[in-house]
Amino acid sequence: MTEERLEKEVNTQEEDNAGEVVSEAENAAEETEQEVTAEQQEQNDEQISKEEKKDKKDQQIEELTDRVKRQMAEFENFRKRSEKEKAGMFELGAKSVIEQLLPVVDNFERGLAAVSEEQKADPFVDGMDKIYRQMMEMLTKLEVKPIEAVGNAFDPEFHNAVMHVEDEEAGENTVAEEFLKGYTYKDNVIRHSMVKVAN
Repeated sequence: MTEERLEKEVNTQEEDNAGEVVSEAENAAEETEQEVTAEQQEQNDEQISKEEKKDKKDQQIEELTDRVKRQMAEFENFRKRSEKEKAGMFELGAKSVIEQLLPVVDNFERGLAAVSEEQKADPFVDGMDKIYRQMMEMLTKLEVKPIEAVGNAFDPEFHNAVMHVEDEEAGENTVAEEFLKGYTYKDNVIRHSMVKVAN
């Protein structure tokens, strides 16, 4: 009996020890699993955090790129507008100067037209003729051109009719005579030709 009891006690003790070992193993396995799960959670959190940071950086880069593009477009528009305004101001100034020069050209033409054949050899007349030609060359370089009038059809965009005349030789609505020469600057009329029109 004693041996049986002893055996039972040993068996019971062994079972208890085995149970404790299993329990300890299970606890250890749970702890390890929890540690692994915690590590995985940390890694996942880190990855999400990196992705969020990456997304924020990408978003900032996109915003800054968009802002730079807009500012460059605004600057380009400003530059074009400035160039256009500058060209407009130059043309306005040139037109004003040309308008003031035209009466001087008219006076040269009137003076030279009044010179007789004998006086044309005079050095003074020759000098005036050279100055007139130089002035006309300068105006041509500036794209100032005289308007063709006599013999052409009357065009209200280029001609200003101050007289009408009945002339069967001239065609109907044709410029018969020019009183004051008109000029264009870059295809814009600076001064209309003052003309007599045949009906």
